[in-house]
Amino acid sequence: MSAAAPAEPKIHFDYMPACAEHAPDLYKPDGLADSLHGLDGIGDAESARFDEDGFLAVEGAFTPDETRAASDGLNALMRGQEGFNGIMYENAARERFAELNADERYDAVRKLFNFVEHDARLQALSSHPRLLAAVSKLLGGKTPKLFQDMALVKPPRIGREKPWHQDNAYFNYAQGTPVVGVWIALDEATVANGCMHVWRGGHREGARLHFKKRDWQICDADMLANRKTVIAVPLKPGGALLFNGMLPHGTPTNHSPLRRRALQFHYAPEDAAKAPEEERLKLFGSEGKNVTC
Repeated sequence: MSAAAPAEPKIHFDYMPACAEHAPDLYKPDGLADSLHGLDGIGDAESARFDEDGFLAVEGAFTPDETRAASDGLNALMRGQEGFNGIMYENAARERFAELNADERYDAVRKLFNFVEHDARLQALSSHPRLLAAVSKLLGGKTPKLFQDMALVKPPRIGREKPWHQDNAYFNYAQGTPVVGVWIALDEATVANGCMHVWRGGHREGARLHFKKRDWQICDADMLANRKTVIAVPLKPGGALLFNGMLPHGTPTNHSPLRRRALQFHYAPEDAAKAPEEERLKLFGSEGKNVTC
């Protein structure tokens, strides 16, 4: 009796439907981020700056070899590594997906998630001693625990916007729990291909209501009317953005011919207490129920 053929992996598509383009002014930066060089450069002054601005941009956070290894690991998963089922594709590719060849499917990937247990190279980056030491510094000396891993991809020309939001709006931690996000560029991230944009100091204004529009997001009118200073954060491969989980941020659509891949890890203190979902929704809005980041 012949063995049964392995089951075909389930195909996941981005949960948001195709929608109108965002207003250009949503991502019109008032300036570009000043960058530190290297994670070892994060000391008391930089930690105070993080508390004030809500973010730190760090070029050269990882060496070229470390960055290349992580890039190779992500590419292996994006091209359908056996046993990995954490790929989400752009909705723009849904109707023609069956006709796409391997390279075209690669350039339709939107997101990957829960991958650190599937690739040692990506796991090594998420637990890199320099990174954990820097995150601990920004958590007030507490031991960081990785609780979310994902890769965010903007394929050439079809990579959609991630509207303005606060990451803590997705996490069921007790109010006031510090969360540090780490966004690591694997390709050069530019204003043209959808680098991160942040609202400098916006984390200090507290939780903002989120609504399901193009995504679960801060309302466009809220951002346009109340934002203070929007900073674009272009990064070279191996550069990283470290940011407060309450910091409003977003990324515009990629209309360029260049791919933009990034890893994103979230850390909280290892002793952080969870809270009921209802507590989160009271702060950020009930439309966020069952939405994942």
